[in-house]
Amino acid sequence: MISGRDFAGHLERHGFDFFTGVPCSLIEDLIAVLERGTRAPYVAAVREDAAVGVAAGAWFGGRRPVVLMQNSGLGTSLNALASLSLMYGLPALLIVTWRGFGGKDAPEHILTGEISPKLLELLGVPYRILAADSLDADLAWAAAEMNKRLAPVAVLVPPKVVETGAADAHTSAAAARVSRVTAPRPPDGPLPPTTMPRLTALEIALKAAGDDPVAHANGYICRESFSLADRPQSFYMIGSMGLAPAIGLGLALTRPDRRSIVFDGDGNLLMNLGILAMIATQRPANFVHLVFDNEVYGSTGNQASLSRGVRLDRVAAAAGFATAVAVTEPWALESALKTALTADGPHFVLVKVTAEEADVPRIPYPPAALRDRFRAAVLGD
Repeated sequence: MISGRDFAGHLERHGFDFFTGVPCSLIEDLIAVLERGTRAPYVAAVREDAAVGVAAGAWFGGRRPVVLMQNSGLGTSLNALASLSLMYGLPALLIVTWRGFGGKDAPEHILTGEISPKLLELLGVPYRILAADSLDADLAWAAAEMNKRLAPVAVLVPPKVVETGAADAHTSAAAARVSRVTAPRPPDGPLPPTTMPRLTALEIALKAAGDDPVAHANGYICRESFSLADRPQSFYMIGSMGLAPAIGLGLALTRPDRRSIVFDGDGNLLMNLGILAMIATQRPANFVHLVFDNEVYGSTGNQASLSRGVRLDRVAAAAGFATAVAVTEPWALESALKTALTADGPHFVLVKVTAEEADVPRIPYPPAALRDRFRAAVLGD
């Protein structure tokens, strides 16, 4: 069997230097080693699709990322893999534990165990099945395939291949940080009505961002921002609703020398609300999260969003952001950005805007072009 320490060491030797994922008991010793932070960052994710987004941001920042998940997480991450990793061509190694292997497991794992290889085949993700004596060869293959394909690859880990229960007791750095997170609560009471169009708010935010990289949520936020000022430092999300802040987090953690900004929407954030806890726990000082909240799903016909009844800035404050404010006027947005861009974060700015949508074109670039120019801008190539 492979010890967690040996597994981590082989990953490091093959150039894998960023880790994120959701735990599984089949690789508990590997995760215990990664959590100690003795080698490369490990970001505990609330969902597997969020981990896929964080890994994408880490790759933009120049890392070779790994996403750890149980095979049940393949179902959770299907859309993120299809409309982010595979569509844009974003390399990552998926270490997928194979619960239900051979039809022997708890009832909830049997079907997933049967179809796990088929899911990877349907996605077009090449994979290998790990054995105790194949670790080095499988990781060498994975690194080479990621570089060649510019796409994710997978290693399926059956039971009793990686040691379990042998890890020393430990307290992860992430867990230690949670108890120290505090943030002031935003004022009680309703916000005043806003008359600020999103286009106006985006223009203010883009001007303040300067040359900083900005991950955009999909939909009209991308299109309106593009119409105002197309820039290589802007990553436009075509699909993968809800993953812009995960990408921004991965980028912030891998490039602490650059400020990482996210232009998000209320519907996008509500789809991946757990990302706020991930951001607050990691405490990236260079992270700024703006949510342009028009209280509707604009791309699908202006159906009501739950943000009408939930103050998202209060959720961010409760999660533990350094600051969390809400604004309804242009001058207030300018003031909030001045603070967020000059002080350590993470910062959260809820920007209440009208449901008005500008008549703007779709993003004309193919996904690979958006990928390449954004990564070049981030890395200074």
